[in-house]
Amino acid sequence: MSGPLSGIKVVEMTSVVLGPWACQMLADMGADVIKIEQPRGDSNRSLGASNNPGMAALYLTCNRNKRSIVLDLRIPGAKEAFFALIKDADVFVHNNRPQVMTKLGLDYADLKKINPRLIYCGAYGYSKKGPYGRLGALDDSIQAASGIAMLNEMVLGEPRYLPTVVADKTTAITVVYGVLAALFHRERTGEGQELEVPMFETMVNFVMAEHLWGMTFEPPKGKPGYTRLMSKDRKPYKTLDGYIAVLPYLDAHWVKFCQVVGRPELADDERFRSLADRVRNIDLTNRTTAEIMATRTTADWLSVLENSGIPHIVVNTLEDLATDPHLQATGFWQFVDHPTEGRLRMPSFPVNFSATPASIDRPAPRLGEHTEELLRQAGLTEADIAVLTQSGAALTAEQALKSVGKGGD
Repeated sequence: MSGPLSGIKVVEMTSVVLGPWACQMLADMGADVIKIEQPRGDSNRSLGASNNPGMAALYLTCNRNKRSIVLDLRIPGAKEAFFALIKDADVFVHNNRPQVMTKLGLDYADLKKINPRLIYCGAYGYSKKGPYGRLGALDDSIQAASGIAMLNEMVLGEPRYLPTVVADKTTAITVVYGVLAALFHRERTGEGQELEVPMFETMVNFVMAEHLWGMTFEPPKGKPGYTRLMSKDRKPYKTLDGYIAVLPYLDAHWVKFCQVVGRPELADDERFRSLADRVRNIDLTNRTTAEIMATRTTADWLSVLENSGIPHIVVNTLEDLATDPHLQATGFWQFVDHPTEGRLRMPSFPVNFSATPASIDRPAPRLGEHTEELLRQAGLTEADIAVLTQSGAALTAEQALKSVGKGGD
């Protein structure tokens, strides 16, 4: 690994998307990430298209650049093997409820005794400080609790979840910057610490950055909800043959837009004259823009707007992204030859480091692929490893394969 986190050892005990995607980002930046899995493996191993059991699409996209070890912490010896992995780790990440980790004897107080420099990060539904702290959570429940579902009700007339795991992924990014800040603190002081990254609080912070609006003041000066975003007409504009995204947002954008579309009088219309005016009259602004966009083809508008400085872009489908010319030119899509799963398409890490580039150095591991290797590196003897694998406390890839259900679409 050659990225900016080269030399950092991360042990993760996570599943689904939040934890795995967070730790994949750390791995892309060069950290040595060890994924501890239960005998049946991460639940995402069975979600999506697959060539082989336990290697489905959703697992493959969240677990590259890692090594996998299977430990069954219910069986004697497994916990000691876990402690051996932790003793020289820099970071530990889990997404279990705090009560589960306490019951297992794996909370921060336990691991700090083994490794006082450890950065211990728990990412789960709700802070353990509050009354929701014992509740389980998944992306949809956090979208409901944090107001995202009701934002859609305000626009669409009924609560709806966004068709992306926005709570998982936003919290994953928060895990990454939290861990990096803790590593920076430890670099200066030598001090490890515990991090708590609750999904609920993370997403309320995310949503209310713009939607606190009138409730920013106490007493409130109006209702919550950023007016521009709550317009029912805020959507890609229909052209004669498709759709286009156009955003004449700033005053300079609006003036230029009125000029290039042949409606200069709109620039002086008191309803649209300033950004504040347009936000105040956002439904009319959007409808007026939509009427203009409906008069030409998408290609015509792209030509008209090309050198205008007005933010605009085509509306891509998910399939379009695979051949998007910009993504092709930047080398965003990378292709990796997996030893068992064949050729895989992978998105690049989005940050471009000039001196320490992120990279894809290894594909997502098979369940238990590195169990023996990691136990040896942790200092266990061949005899110790044999005892663990014979008892089921640890499983090799061959043993683990028998525990994995078949994947599917």
